[in-house]
Amino acid sequence: MDFLASHATLLESGVLRRASDEDLRHLKWDELEAGGSDMTKADIVNAVYTDAGGGYSKKESADLVDDVFETMKETLARGEKIKISGFGNFVLRDKRQRQGRNPQTGEPIVITERRVLNFKASQLLKQALNADLTEDELRSDPGAASDPDASSPSNPSHASFSADHGE
Repeated sequence: MDFLASHATLLESGVLRRASDEDLRHLKWDELEAGGSDMTKADIVNAVYTDAGGGYSKKESADLVDDVFETMKETLARGEKIKISGFGNFVLRDKRQRQGRNPQTGEPIVITERRVLNFKASQLLKQALNADLTEDELRSDPGAASDPDASSPSNPSHASFSADHGE
């Protein structure tokens, strides 16, 4: 049985469950934003192990997390999008070669073509991240009202992730 079929079976049997809005609200965004702690792969494995309620051993939980990440890598490597309902979309974009400048010397350089990974958060995730913000805090962020997709360090829901593939 492949990973997706086994995952679907576990969801149907109740061993695994989908994250609810309430689960998302309990994420430690304040700590992460302040640099208090970062969530690691080991933390994700531990969360799967704990949330499965004894349905998996630690090794099986680690294998499940590895399978999910491997499936995501393979999907992106094929150039396909990953859409996770209630969470967001991962999309690879191919960037062309272009002229740039060395910021220290001002000397022209060639920036090679590359693949860039973008993440766009879903509306549900954005709402969950902003659930604790007051209206005054939202009004104090001038970019939030005028440009809903603008990236702002004070508003994590409008942040977009971009990383060079393979660098």
